[in-house]
Amino acid sequence: MTDSRNWFKPTPSSRRRSLLRSRRHGIFIEISGKQMLNFASNDYLGLATHPAVMQAACDAIAEYGLGSGASRLISGDDPLIHQLERELAEWKGFEDCLLLGSGMLANIGLLQALADRHTHVFADRLNHASLVDGVRLSGAHCHRFSHLDMDQLATMLKRYPAEHRIIVSDGLFSMDGDTADLKQMMSLAEASDTLLIIDDAHGTGTVGPEGRGLSAMADITGNSRLIEVGTLGKAFGSYGAFILGSGEMIEGLRQRMRTLIYSTALPTALPAAALVALELIRQGTLVEKLCGNLKLFRELASGLPLMPSDTPIQPLVVGKDEHALAMAEQLKRLGFFVPAIRPPTVPEGTARLRITISAAHTPQEITRLVGALESLV
Repeated sequence: MTDSRNWFKPTPSSRRRSLLRSRRHGIFIEISGKQMLNFASNDYLGLATHPAVMQAACDAIAEYGLGSGASRLISGDDPLIHQLERELAEWKGFEDCLLLGSGMLANIGLLQALADRHTHVFADRLNHASLVDGVRLSGAHCHRFSHLDMDQLATMLKRYPAEHRIIVSDGLFSMDGDTADLKQMMSLAEASDTLLIIDDAHGTGTVGPEGRGLSAMADITGNSRLIEVGTLGKAFGSYGAFILGSGEMIEGLRQRMRTLIYSTALPTALPAAALVALELIRQGTLVEKLCGNLKLFRELASGLPLMPSDTPIQPLVVGKDEHALAMAEQLKRLGFFVPAIRPPTVPEGTARLRITISAAHTPQEITRLVGALESLV
């Protein structure tokens, strides 16, 4: 008999997964009534609980209400959305910007709008699921190159000529904490006449001059071949995503992106909060504090088997799933939330603790975490 109770067959992986009932209190997280220091959040600058950011959201709700009420192309297109788009484009060094509901909506809609069965896409094997799904749904021919292997990418570009080709990659990879070589990628894009899409969700607000991300570090912002995706849900401490590119590209996406056209617009409270968050990021103090905390962690944890990373994502590879789970549970008992990341999110045999450092952590909290990790390794 086919009904909803037996539609999904349990797998060893699915049996271990469940939604985590939790509640955040600043840098702390409460799970099953127990409060722990949170070293798992992507709120890299602590802006989700910054008083000025929260007040901006509250003021917007008081003045405009909660929901936007419609898609952007009907009546949900608030002036604050356009103001945030202009300021993000100026900060990032691009001609134009397009705001959407989430990174998943941005990447799926972007790739569906740009690619079809005649397009060839060249994608890093460790790209985020939103990029993977976007390529699949577009119907494009997909050629996956080994993680960060620019030589293999160059070979593939020579092997598969086509009128429309796109290189697609994360900027800062969320499970390894390593980064793509955007300067070399852009050189390959120019030499092979392709577009370059970079999802710099985790790099925006955390790396590069003024926290402007990896494209600013590589000095390729504003290049007409580059389309960059960013998020408001990480360093900005809010929710939503944006796409940056040339004026012509962004206007074309406004007319063609199904995930924009058929989605309710973001509530006004979110761009209002993001505008304040952007101002705080541009002041530089929080980005500097994040860099200081990261430097302290790397110095204190120099004896731990961490993956090489100069970013707020600091993975500690354990290997076996059960060992990673056991360590995560022991850390909970010691008052730290550092979840185990297991296959299929990461490759088999590379289960890990994914530690994230925030500007909101104190030196004392970071020191305590390192001591706890050293006692378990």
